[in-house]
Amino acid sequence: MSFKSQQHFIDELKKAGELICIKEFVNPHLEISEVVDRISKSNHNKALLFENTGTPFPLLINAMGSEKRMCMALGVNQLDDVAKEIENMFHSLSSPKDSIMDKLKVLPQLGKISSWMPKERSGRGECQQIIMEDPDITKLPVMKCWPHDGGNFLTLPIIHTIDPISGIRNVGLYRMQVFGPKLTALHWHKHKVSAGHFNEYKKLGKRMPVAVALGGDPMYVFSAASPLPPNVDEYLFAGFLRKKKVELVKCLTQEMYVPADADIIIEGYVDPNEEFILEGPFGDHTGYYSLADYYPKFHITCITHKKNAIYPATIVGIPPQEDAWIGKAIERIFLAPMKMTVIPEIVDMAMPVEGVFHNLVIVKIKKEYEGHAQKVMNAMWGAGQMMFNKILVIVDGETNIHNYEEVAKVISENVYPENDIYFSQGPMDVLDHACSKFAFGGKMCVDATKKFPQEISVSSIKYQVLGLDSIKNKFVEIVDVNYSLLKKGISVLFISIEKNRKNHIKELNEQLFSREEFQNIKFVIYVEHTVDVMDIKDTMWRFANNFDPKRDSFLSANGIGMDGTRKTKQFDDFDRPWPNIICSDDATIKSVDEKWSKMFPSTIPFISSPSLKYKKMLYKGGAVAEE
Repeated sequence: MSFKSQQHFIDELKKAGELICIKEFVNPHLEISEVVDRISKSNHNKALLFENTGTPFPLLINAMGSEKRMCMALGVNQLDDVAKEIENMFHSLSSPKDSIMDKLKVLPQLGKISSWMPKERSGRGECQQIIMEDPDITKLPVMKCWPHDGGNFLTLPIIHTIDPISGIRNVGLYRMQVFGPKLTALHWHKHKVSAGHFNEYKKLGKRMPVAVALGGDPMYVFSAASPLPPNVDEYLFAGFLRKKKVELVKCLTQEMYVPADADIIIEGYVDPNEEFILEGPFGDHTGYYSLADYYPKFHITCITHKKNAIYPATIVGIPPQEDAWIGKAIERIFLAPMKMTVIPEIVDMAMPVEGVFHNLVIVKIKKEYEGHAQKVMNAMWGAGQMMFNKILVIVDGETNIHNYEEVAKVISENVYPENDIYFSQGPMDVLDHACSKFAFGGKMCVDATKKFPQEISVSSIKYQVLGLDSIKNKFVEIVDVNYSLLKKGISVLFISIEKNRKNHIKELNEQLFSREEFQNIKFVIYVEHTVDVMDIKDTMWRFANNFDPKRDSFLSANGIGMDGTRKTKQFDDFDRPWPNIICSDDATIKSVDEKWSKMFPSTIPFISSPSLKYKKMLYKGGAVAEE
């Protein structure tokens, strides 16, 4: 379904019991993030509407932060429904048309596509009902999300740019740090389409017009976040999702068009000849701070909004957060086009939330020949944003890849590390702090498919835990060992270690795999001593972030050790700054504790801060960890 406005979506969330309105004043400076972090990680996960933000604008957050609310936004019963529709439409349009009647049957499909095309209309839109006489972005409830953030950030800005050569529009989702009433930064990474547009304007020596929309149909945010090809209009995709074209109106001070039903529009420009501004740090979706760097300045020329505008926001941080569900929807929807255009042998795909999107991807294929997994590996690493993938696991058969314990068992049974793990290197997400070089690092593919005769197969092994309890006593640097998966027939150990010298993990790994107790163990994952290895989800989150597969893997005769500890100059010759993990500060936690009963007088029982669990993992220092 299409939502006439953000308010329409809010009304539907209320009817479904998925929204809580908070009348008590909650400060956009740190407090709202702390409340949302508690709610999103609890069994009381709801969308929240903060009605008293200290500004004229209420704030909506966590609106798509569950499977149910994500389905509501998409207008479907299940996330897979959209992929099925894409697949059916593709087959209908691409199948052979042998007769006139067959060709005529396609016309309704073409008519549907035409009805989804965005439409530019004349006159003003609802988003322009009120014009700020003196535009001032600080009048919006722009949040400071985490203690070491560099400032206040817009976290759901739908940013419009235009290619000055082709005239093609791009709509992206990039954070914006506020530096003054009329100045922000635009945080677009070098791989993004808008960054390419910026480079073209720089060559031409022209100012770059930019328009930012906030609110409106939730499909605008989802379309802006989706990994579409550069020549596919995000508003055409939004029209397909909502089954109704997006109506656009012209900005007042820039030659740009924006959704008529948006809540707030911010117009402005970037001068490509101007020096960049230092932006960040920012508590990011990896659960770590992304560190300060230089980005273009955005100069605001106009702000307009609806009469009863609501400011939309989100937070990211240690998973799960709202972005996990947006990512899950992207995973399910874009499986279909990947199967149809790039890798037809794919049956299913999963991106575990602990892998924070690109870090860990599991793919199930229909295997038909030896080396088939390697063919898929190469195709995946060359497919759009999958070029950022760090760990790729490929399975086949009847494996349910959404059951991670089942996947682990298949890996344990089908993988002989020396032969079935492949290493490469290439472009990585700029947020990957474990790469030795910025945005460039190692990749790993684990071929967990059943092997054909021409491929080396793995003989079945019985695992034992005898002697593993004593490992901690024999190696003082080992803080804890989790061998719970061994008891389930899964050859994986998790070890927390207090690293104290160069090559420590490599040398320890060699010693362990030389021991009798380790003869049948295939995988050992090392994390820092502050990590509770009994919590496998947290262990995998820390490991996936801190691991560079090519640098941090140590193969032995019968297994592999993988180093998911922090890297430093002292012990690892690591020259890049290492970010801290994200936690609320004590004052914010205390403030939210004290006002909890006023915020939720009868709806949600008290929930303690998730940060209390993670504070022991913090490094010394602020956003950047001290050596």
